Amino acid sequence: MTETSDRIDNAPAFWRAQEMLLLQQVTALAGRDFAAERVLREMLHLLSELLGLNRGRIVLLDEPGTTGSIAYAYGLTDDEVRRGRYALDEGVTGRVLARGQLMIIQDIDNDPLFLGRMVERKHLPAGPVSFIALPIQTGHRTIGVLACHRIRTRARSLADDVTILRILATLAGQMLHLEQHLREKTEALEQRNALLSRALESRTSRYGIIGSAPQLLGALAELERVADATASVLLLGESGTGKELFARALHLSSPRRDRPFIRVNCAAIPDTLFESELFGYERGAFTGAQSGRAGWFEQADGGTIFLDEIGELPLAMQTKLLRTLQEGTITRLGATREIRIDVRLVAATNRDLEGEVAAGHFRQDLFYRLNVIPIRLPSLAERRSDIPALVLHFLNHANQVNQRNLSLTADAIKRLQRHSWPGNIRELANVIERMVLLADHSSLGAQDIERYLPSAEQPLPAGSESDWPAQPIVRPYARVESHSAEVLRVALERSGGNKSRAAQSLGLTARQFNYRWQKLNGADSL
Repeated sequence: MTETSDRIDNAPAFWRAQEMLLLQQVTALAGRDFAAERVLREMLHLLSELLGLNRGRIVLLDEPGTTGSIAYAYGLTDDEVRRGRYALDEGVTGRVLARGQLMIIQDIDNDPLFLGRMVERKHLPAGPVSFIALPIQTGHRTIGVLACHRIRTRARSLADDVTILRILATLAGQMLHLEQHLREKTEALEQRNALLSRALESRTSRYGIIGSAPQLLGALAELERVADATASVLLLGESGTGKELFARALHLSSPRRDRPFIRVNCAAIPDTLFESELFGYERGAFTGAQSGRAGWFEQADGGTIFLDEIGELPLAMQTKLLRTLQEGTITRLGATREIRIDVRLVAATNRDLEGEVAAGHFRQDLFYRLNVIPIRLPSLAERRSDIPALVLHFLNHANQVNQRNLSLTADAIKRLQRHSWPGNIRELANVIERMVLLADHSSLGAQDIERYLPSAEQPLPAGSESDWPAQPIVRPYARVESHSAEVLRVALERSGGNKSRAAQSLGLTARQFNYRWQKLNGADSL
């Protein structure tokens, strides 16, 4: 050693500064990082760099606690670490593991208890080498050993080395105990979350609703809270968000679950037929009325009636509906006597009814009557976490119905999650059905599905009439007014009266085509 190093070795202040630096670095890291591995590896590194306690290792008990092996080390090769396995009471390390007591080997060459299993003697300094092993404990239980080599010729007190190692062994025990505690807590929370997720999935699936996004569950919770009431419920939200499923869920969770659930699409009823459809008619009430018929309200007696797209209700019928809600009675068309009914009304709309009231298109008093319990349904964009489950549900259904076996890669599903879906769940279902029907591969990736998304335009599949104009594979979601009656008629003529092909030529499903036809052509259906 040089004169300078001799002077440093004999200066207690130098070693105190090194100790303080080590403790400061280790505790600062422990305060920032709860991962025991990073803290303990750095601790062993600093022991070597700052105090000269080399080849540090932490041996931890294996399950079920009959052997120990090196978990963390500094200055040891991978082969040396692999050789560091000890049975209880085997060698110095095994004895500390078994008895939980500090052991110091003053000279590893002259103590038969020291095994020398890991590091060959030729790789150690030529002079006397000591070995220090301390138990790492949590409570009164020994869980591991902190050990290192020490060169005896250093002018530093052995007692000082032992003191700092005791402090670090205590810190190691606390870090390992905290990590185990956090691991157990995390596992318990994961198990609880798994149970809750299964419970939530069961809760929604019993209503036929797919998903567990917080916004969806919030709407469902609101619905269940008012299930036992008799007040009207108004379901608000964009078209295609599943209002009918929610209306049915309200019915199933109510005391009326064993009574009828009647669904009426107000947008599909011509103005002239509203009264007879909703309230029924007597024999002879109009030409062709050969016998009487109970209307939808009468058929729903004791149960629930769901009026979808209630914003389409003509003003004259709004007045009659309000009277029915207030009085609890209906009068069939052509009759003079009233019929008392017990019906709970659930209405739905994607319109701004307050705006319709301000414009004079919707009765204010009826709006107040309907808006007793408003529940807003989230759009698909607000519950993107549910899209993978919805995709798999629609994909399985479409595969079964069409006897196909299409699959989507994880990247394809992620691409579907990123899409805006202005048509919500209904649009997603239509896109999946088109993929199943038109895909020419059994598996589609993210790039493959681009042509099926609403923004992409592609010609009709092979086999279509060559004089038809190219149509989008999937049109952007559109309202019922998206196609004129003439466009529908021409498409139907060109398809030879086949409504499915006519719908496909316009980028619609057969249901959407039929809905528009009824809306624009009166009561006639395809």
